[in-house]
Amino acid sequence: MYKTHVIAVVDDDEAMRTSLSSLLRASGYQVFCYAAPADYLDSDGPAQTDCLISDMQMPGMSGLQMLDALRAQGWRMPVIFVSAHHGDLPCDKSRATDVVACLRKPFAADELVAWVEVALRRSGNT
Repeated sequence: MYKTHVIAVVDDDEAMRTSLSSLLRASGYQVFCYAAPADYLDSDGPAQTDCLISDMQMPGMSGLQMLDALRAQGWRMPVIFVSAHHGDLPCDKSRATDVVACLRKPFAADELVAWVEVALRRSGNT
């Protein structure tokens, strides 16, 4: 049985999408995965998303560029960025744009789930 919360995962790495989806579903969330920011932006995903988990570095559009596009379209939801690259987690600059956490891959499963709970509490979606 799913909690009412919908988590969107945007990551170009299929293994990461599968892993995050399994983890979040096991934690009781409904999860939708997207291989690219454009796939997410062109879907009904933003209207359904309670929390967005996104990779920072993806071909074509970065996580921050996707966040800018979401904001330009009027969408606001808490965001958790993840990245395997050093130096591309600009949480200090991103906090004002609803970025709740920036996690460096690999991260602990319980750490991600804890940050999802924080994100949902901060947005009033608990």
